[in-house]
Formats: sequence, C-alpha cells, structure tokens
Amino acid sequence: MRVLGLDPSLTQFGWAVHDTEASGKARCLGRGRFRTSSKMLFVARYIEMRENLRALIREVEPDAMGIEFPVFNDLWSEGMYGLFLFTCEAIRAEAQDVVFLANNQIKGHAREFLGRPKINGKVWKMMKPDMVEAAKADTGGGRWNHNEADAYLCAKLAGRFWEYHLGRLMAAELTEVEAQQFAYVHKYGPRAKKAGELEFRGLLYREDERFFCWSKGSDDAETEGNDNEG
Repeated sequence: MRVLGLDPSLTQFGWAVHDTEASGKARCLGRGRFRTSSKMLFVARYIEMRENLRALIREVEPDAMGIEFPVFNDLWSEGMYGLFLFTCEAIRAEAQDVVFLANNQIKGHAREFLGRPKINGKVWKMMKPDMVEAAKADTGGGRWNHNEADAYLCAKLAGRFWEYHLGRLMAAELTEVEAQQFAYVHKYGPRAKKAGELEFRGLLYREDERFFCWSKGSDDAETEGNDNEG
C-alpha cells in the first residue's frame, strides 16, 4: 500500500510517501516540503498550498492518506486550522481516503518503534531529533528534515491503520500502542452513570469524524440540489 502522509505547516509543509510492503530505503517513495512566504496575501498562501497538494496527489496516486490533525490543545491556532481546512478540501476534491492522526498519536507510535524507556515513571518526551531518528531507523538512514520525518511517520502510522481497516492486518498483529489507538473500547465502571456500557473510542469506530473514505464519493451534489429547490 502506498500511503501519503502530511505534516501541515504555514512555512514548511512536510509530505512523505510510505510503502507498507517495502523494506529499508524503499519504504520511503518520496518526500519534500511546500514552502510559502509570510509576505503573501493569506488567502493566496492557502490556495497555493492547496493546489500544490492536489498536484502532488495526482503525481503520487496514493492508495490512502494520513494527516496530522493540528487542532488539539497548544497546537491549535486560527492560521493552522485555516490551512487544515484548505488541505482537507484538496484531499476530498481528489477523492482520497484519509485518517486524521493527533500529534501525540504519531509520537506515541514513533516512541514505541524506537523502544524509548520511561524515566521516573513518565513516558519519554519525543522531540524533533527523536522523530528524525525514527524516520531514519525505518528507512535505513539518510538525511532527514524534521517536517519530512513527521510526515513520513504520519504516513507509516496511517498505513497501519488502513491495513487494519481493510482487514489485511489482524487485531493480534497490532502493537500495544496501535491497539489502543485503533481499537480501544472503554467500559464504564460499576459506579458510573453508564455502568457496564461500552464506548467505542478507537479510530476504527470513528468514520466521518477521524477517518473518511472519500474515494467512494458522496451524495453532496444531490443534497445541495434538494436544498436549492423552491
């Protein structure tokens, strides 16, 4: 499976293509960055990135995609959310299946892959050098920009999700972190108001919220037509 991963940024928008079936350097089929100047008119900047992404998707022809979801906690900003919306528009226009991955999910995947230990009971805080190291470890080395490394690791985790979604990867084959991210089901305790009830929190159960199968098309055109009647 050929998976395109994205690390959106207003200055250096990272992208990378991961091949789930290859090994070594062949696992990364390409990587790079879109750059725009802060001096550009804001909407022109977003449009340029959107069109660059659409051109890239047509060139790469990925089987599926993954994107870092930059709207959580300290990562949220008006500018980044605007870029995220334009990016989603490009992905949907190109009819691509995509999964939204939180920054901490991608870092958790990389942390587990590298086997980073806990320190005083706390998880290892993954920094840019750690993410670059994880990308190098998975692809046999080379020189990596941290934006491209983040995009590659996003693609790698997205590839695991889509293989699981398609049934090519069984639950028993998931790592501990993947099982938590993809298939977690919470059961409320006996003292909770929802005692005994199950809440399906894993990504697999959140279609049209955290992953989207846009390759199947939509009925938006029909819906819009109905809305305009009368």
